[in-house]
Amino acid sequence: MSSPYGHPSIRAKTFPHATTSAMLQPRFLLTRPRSLLHTQWLYPSCQSPLQWLYRRTSTLPQTPKPTTPPPKQPSDGDPTPNPLSRPLGQPKPPIPGENSGIDYRTWRERRADFVNYDKHLERRKALTKKVAKPYFREWTNMRHHRGKTFLSPPKLFRADSALYFPNMMGYTLATPSTTTSTTSVLTDKTSIVSVFSGTWAERQTLTFVGEKRNPALAVEVEKLEGEGLQRVWINVEEDWMKAGLIRLFLGSSKKGKSRAEWGRSFVVRRGVDDDVRDSIGMANGKVGYVYLVDGNCRIRWAGSGDADPGEREGLIGVARRLVESNRRPESGKKREGVVGAKAEH
Repeated sequence: MSSPYGHPSIRAKTFPHATTSAMLQPRFLLTRPRSLLHTQWLYPSCQSPLQWLYRRTSTLPQTPKPTTPPPKQPSDGDPTPNPLSRPLGQPKPPIPGENSGIDYRTWRERRADFVNYDKHLERRKALTKKVAKPYFREWTNMRHHRGKTFLSPPKLFRADSALYFPNMMGYTLATPSTTTSTTSVLTDKTSIVSVFSGTWAERQTLTFVGEKRNPALAVEVEKLEGEGLQRVWINVEEDWMKAGLIRLFLGSSKKGKSRAEWGRSFVVRRGVDDDVRDSIGMANGKVGYVYLVDGNCRIRWAGSGDADPGEREGLIGVARRLVESNRRPESGKKREGVVGAKAEH
């Protein structure tokens, strides 16, 4: 069969770059059908349509299969409340009128403190501490034991090692137009003091001192009221709007309290800063706290959060024991003399 190009030398001159294998290919490959050319363009690498479709679908993102989550391990950050092992309070006795939140400095004294570099460092340190505190940290901590931070001690704190309950300034339900110091109400009395901020915290304190939750304590208070045992409520509300609502609905706050207890129910607007809170163990401002304070304004017992049955009974026992210790004035005076001598030493 003769070649269409004639002699091989003519083919070499016509196609100088063609190889021998290319020249030996059959002629029908040069004239491929148009459908085959389109198929090769759509499916490269000489793949068939089925092979191309399989590889195409295998590279698409697949829906993850549902898997069973692993069991939740106990978190090491879950704080377990422990019994209170140290006295709470401030080292100095409270003075009526302090912690009022009112700045009594003159303009000259304010200017001197403003340009004082040491005072500036103190203010910056306090602001840094305040800004670094997460806004929702107190609400987040409520999931752990409903905010309970410590358990009540089984016994009273000794008088010579107990610390003082700080003074707070606020108006009472009996005299909403005047400001009263809590120290004047606590002095020379055995007081069960409830400190809270908000309805949630108030309900927690009622688990300790409420007549429905702890009726035995109400009977004990009524029996020992003539010997100086009393209940005191301190509502710390720094938000001016909430404080205005409390003042507007004073009638509802008076319900459930006798007329004598109106003068022992305080609403405190300011003066309770972080130092005061830390000194009395108020780690969470959204939680209610209960303190047993003696006639010298010393904290002898404390409780936080919701009361356990053992804590309710323990509060009754320590309150009765503290009242009985006040019946021996001579031993009390002797103890006070020893404390004074230690302080002077």
